[in-house]
Amino acid sequence: MDTIICVAGKEHLVFAQEICQQIEESAKIRGTGIAKRDPRYIADKISEGKAVIALCNNQLAGFCYIEHWEEKKYIANSGLIIVPRFRGLGLAKKVKEASFALSKKLFPEAKLFGLTTSGAVMKINSDLGYKPVVFDELTKDESFWKGCQSCVNHDILVRNNRKYCLCTAMLYHDKKEESNLYKTNHQTIQL
Repeated sequence: MDTIICVAGKEHLVFAQEICQQIEESAKIRGTGIAKRDPRYIADKISEGKAVIALCNNQLAGFCYIEHWEEKKYIANSGLIIVPRFRGLGLAKKVKEASFALSKKLFPEAKLFGLTTSGAVMKINSDLGYKPVVFDELTKDESFWKGCQSCVNHDILVRNNRKYCLCTAMLYHDKKEESNLYKTNHQTIQL
């Protein structure tokens, strides 16, 4: 299988609708997590060079994009999705590693964080150097929290004054050894 993982470019805009469908279908199946996104929003991330895409034989296999808040002080790799027929191949880890490397390249001084309900994503984040934190350590930017509104668990977040939800908050702490994370055991990811 011919697999490419790269920074998404304008040639990948054709996948925006499919990416949104995959994100929504995954959330429905899991019954939790991933907030719904509009294809225009995904297209903007691709056009801005703030997304990583995985293609297998020229078909969408995976995707992740970068968001920032508070004047680029907080960065998150969001919307990580692997198309079901390509799961179990280690693509999620590779896409997340590439997105992490791109985030550090574009925003070297920012705090990287994530919210997830996925045990697999927690493991990948942990391997990258993220640690679980309380929600108070995340951005206070209202536009970040607005992004949670389309999640089926939004009522839990609101009920708990944004202190608790079903998601686990994770923050990357180790700024000293990041350069070694740009290479995986499988390949060098060029950005």
